Amino acid sequence: MAKIVVIGGTGLIGSKVVSKLIAHGHEAIAASPNTGVNTITGEGVAEVLDGAHTVVDVSNSPSFAPDDVMEFFTTSTTTLLRAEAAAGVKHHVALTIVGTNRPQSIPYFAAKVAQEKLVRESGIGYSLVHATQFFEFIGSIADISTDGDTVTLPGGLVQPIAAEDVATAVARTAAGSPQGDIEIAGPEAFGLDEFIRRGLAFRKDPRRVVRDDSAPYYGAQIEERTLVPVEGAQIFETRLEDWLPLNPPRK
Repeated sequence: MAKIVVIGGTGLIGSKVVSKLIAHGHEAIAASPNTGVNTITGEGVAEVLDGAHTVVDVSNSPSFAPDDVMEFFTTSTTTLLRAEAAAGVKHHVALTIVGTNRPQSIPYFAAKVAQEKLVRESGIGYSLVHATQFFEFIGSIADISTDGDTVTLPGGLVQPIAAEDVATAVARTAAGSPQGDIEIAGPEAFGLDEFIRRGLAFRKDPRRVVRDDSAPYYGAQIEERTLVPVEGAQIFETRLEDWLPLNPPRK
């Protein structure tokens, strides 16, 4: 079977992708700074890509400051694509976000747009997997939007997805031929405030969630449909009410 290198392969999504690929008989290699592969410095990149058919990039910036995120994704992606060209890699799969192609001013999204542009213009066959917000980020979204005992969020729609389903989609894509841009999402759309309200209520979190459509989401204003998929997206089955009992807050 083809050799598939997973950049960010020891993280939340990457570790699941590696496991799924191995379970289906693929040679999947987890690559990250923890394993001696650093796409910022270039350390170990050429070596791990030797003989690889496909590269999956699910890495993420360690800092979400706007300049740091832009620097991470442009530097990392440029390093990877150059090494892939030299190694004869045939398929580059990158995990990105639903909404990067909609009007928005979210700095993190701008960095992902820059990453996508580099991938599209690389000349290497590619698949860009645009995912909606993960269920796993209920706690962190609440935390960045909390003042005292109140969480203030806009009511823009989200159609969140379980990380397990994201990993399934990424692994399937990596095992196949380049598809260009695809979108994946969970089965239900909520207002962002309602999504977090349900999650906190289930976890008996005492914070109160208030809707304010002028409130920021990761530092920026969003439109009602910025974060939901368009027609033709792959819809996965895991529902929030089924996911919550099996997933206590992440530490």
